[in-house]
Amino acid sequence: MNKLAYRQSESLRTAARLFKQAFSGNFAKLGIALLALVEALCCVIFDTPLTPVGEPLDLSGYELVFEDEFEAEELDLDVWKYRVQGKRRGGYFNKSQISLRDGNLVIAAEYLEDGAYGAGWYAADLALNKRYKEGYFEIRAICNGAPGFWSAFWLQASHPYEAEYSKGGVGGCEIDIIESSYEGSFLNEGCVNTTLHCAGVDGVQEGFQSRILGSYKGKNIFEEYNTYGLKWTEDEYIFYINGVESCRSSFGNGVSQVEEDVILSLCVPEADKLNELDKETYYSEFVVDYIRIYQ
Repeated sequence: MNKLAYRQSESLRTAARLFKQAFSGNFAKLGIALLALVEALCCVIFDTPLTPVGEPLDLSGYELVFEDEFEAEELDLDVWKYRVQGKRRGGYFNKSQISLRDGNLVIAAEYLEDGAYGAGWYAADLALNKRYKEGYFEIRAICNGAPGFWSAFWLQASHPYEAEYSKGGVGGCEIDIIESSYEGSFLNEGCVNTTLHCAGVDGVQEGFQSRILGSYKGKNIFEEYNTYGLKWTEDEYIFYINGVESCRSSFGNGVSQVEEDVILSLCVPEADKLNELDKETYYSEFVVDYIRIYQ
C-alpha cells in the first residue's frame, strides 16, 4: 500500500477494520464492510469517491456556542466580515456576490460586464469575525452544481503555509472541511474533498505540505441540503457528512493549537478554467442554510 495515495490506502484499512469488527461478532457491520471493500477497490483502481462509513456524530458534552440561520434581511457585519476583495486567480472576489435569500446565505458566481473591478468573473468569500480553536463546526448547504467554481467550508490560521509559524500544523493549519467541484463525470460527480495544508512537517522548511484525506459522497449534493462537519479535538480532526464520520487525521506534527478563521467561499478558478465557461449563460450558487459551532 506504500505506492498508493493516502486516501486509497486508508480506504483499504477502513474496509479491513470493518471486516474485523464484523467477524468479531458485530455482524451488523458486514454489509457496511462489503460496501467499503468494493468502494476501496474502485478508489484504488479509478480514484473514485467513498461513502462515509465511520461512527455517528456524538456531541455529548458539547454546547452550541454560535449559530446563524441567515433569517435576517442583511448579513450581520458584527458577526461576519468580507475577506478578499479584488483580484482572485482568474477573476475577482466582491461582496456584491453575497446575499441572504429565503433563510439562506447565497454566494453567487457569474460573469459581470459592469462588476466592481471591471468586466470579469466574480464570486466571494466571507469569514466570522470571531476566531475559534477546537470544537465542532457544521454547515447545512447545497454545493454549487456547475463546473469551474467550487464551494468550500474551511478553517485557516494566520500563517499556515510558512514553516516558521505553522511548525508542522501545531502553529496553524488550513483545514478544508469540504471543497466541492462539479466534475460532470459519472465516476466522480456528487462528492466533496477533505484536505489539510500546513508547513514545516518533520522539519521541512521549504514550501508547504498537504494531505488529501479523501473524496466522499453526499446525497445529491448539488440539489439537496447536506450537512458537513469537523470535530477538532486536542488530538485529531474528525470529519462528518450527514452525521457520519468520513475520515480523521492528525497529519503533520499535530493538530493546530491556535485560533483560526471560519470561512465560507465560492472559489474562483484559474483563467484557463474560466475560458471554458459561457459568459452569457453561466451562473452558479453556493447555498448555506445554517452554520453552527459547538464547544
